[in-house]
Amino acid sequence: MAGLHKRAVTSYDVAKAAGVSQSAVSRAFTDGAKISPATKEKVRKVAAELGYRPSFIAQSLITRRSTLIGIVVPGLVNPFYSAVLDELSHRLNLMGYRVLLFSMYRDDDTTPIMEEILRHRVEALVLVSSSLSSHFAQECQQMDLPVLLLNRKIDSQSVSSVTSDNLGGGAAIADFLLDIGHQQLAFIAGRDTSSTSFDREVGFRRRLEERGARPPLRDSGMWSIEEAMNATRRLMALPTPPDALFCANDMMAIAALNVVVGELGMQAGRDISVVGFDDIAMASWPLINLTTWVQPLSAMVGSAIEVLKTQLENAEAAPVQHVLKGELIIRGSTRPLRG
Repeated sequence: MAGLHKRAVTSYDVAKAAGVSQSAVSRAFTDGAKISPATKEKVRKVAAELGYRPSFIAQSLITRRSTLIGIVVPGLVNPFYSAVLDELSHRLNLMGYRVLLFSMYRDDDTTPIMEEILRHRVEALVLVSSSLSSHFAQECQQMDLPVLLLNRKIDSQSVSSVTSDNLGGGAAIADFLLDIGHQQLAFIAGRDTSSTSFDREVGFRRRLEERGARPPLRDSGMWSIEEAMNATRRLMALPTPPDALFCANDMMAIAALNVVVGELGMQAGRDISVVGFDDIAMASWPLINLTTWVQPLSAMVGSAIEVLKTQLENAEAAPVQHVLKGELIIRGSTRPLRG
């Protein structure tokens, strides 16, 4: 069946139809290249008529720029990361960059990702994944690749990072749960290697200690819905179960609600309080109605963009650590404030 597979239009076809050289076609689609406005307009008009699409690979060879920013995320099961990726990609596109996405579930073998980063010649890397080790970020830096940590940090201040105030959020949640009358609190953690989970727990524990409260019970949900449900079951089966649960993110808090409400028949906000962290969209759904700590997502992405701009414009720019304030939003999964 002739014509079923139409041949792609090439720069040679455009050059021939426009009566110019192939290099002129390349220059017409390369920002800042030397070409007269009239020739550029002519080439682009012919290209549009023929349905020509310039090759980004060819352009990068000419400009020595890939205009690619790599983003590493820990999968997209958690809607928080989907929202971060959506806003970050949009803002990078407005700056003229394209996004190359990597999903990283474990940090035991970063070689495949590193090979892809080198092959595609990405200009900078944003690490959103909480599972990647600090060694990976430092390895990228040693290759003179600008690196930014978003929603996580490492002990060394040699890498730029943008986070919300996880320590402050954990402390504020401890204050809130004590103020509404809870006495036996519990914390459901993410992965032990996660800086975000660690800081939220440290802030939580410190404030409880400062106020003379009991140390919290603890279990790990591993950032997993299933594991968080198992952790909740173990905590609620203790001889003295907790009367309030603080989960290191909203997805685990929703998993905890499924257990205490759906399996144990308790009423959230009366029999037990459950608090999350992130304020993903479904946290405000009426059937969930989750009290949570709001991460300032737009402000975090905006700050990340400014840091990236600085790094891309100045390879010698000093690393920075930005910590943005969040806020507690109180919904129906917790007791009402007294008085």
